[in-house]
Amino acid sequence: QVQLVESGGGLVQAGGSLRLSCAASGRTDSTYAMGWFRQAPGKEREFVAGIRWSGGVTFSADSVKGRFTISRDSAKNTVYLQMTSLKPEDTAVYYCAARLNGVAEYGYWGQGTQVTVSS
Repeated sequence: QVQLVESGGGLVQAGGSLRLSCAASGRTDSTYAMGWFRQAPGKEREFVAGIRWSGGVTFSADSVKGRFTISRDSAKNTVYLQMTSLKPEDTAVYYCAARLNGVAEYGYWGQGTQVTVSS
């Protein structure tokens, strides 16, 4: 089991920045990757960014490239999503997720944190 707790969401004006944090506990030694997803009202959940726990390789959706940066602090078992140049269309509930070694999908999810970008 992996437990994930997100923090850092809030209300920000367009063009502003926020940093989300996701603290992991439990079977973190079995983590293959962690990622951020988001879901806006009336829309399906979408992938935002991910990072491989070993080696730190990152990948992100085209919609956020150049604006959002995912990083990790292995010592703290924490993943961050630094969001800059925020747009109203970035408004969503952001979820942290973990994928374990040998598993094809993200199987553990946090409770989500709301990000609202005003125009």
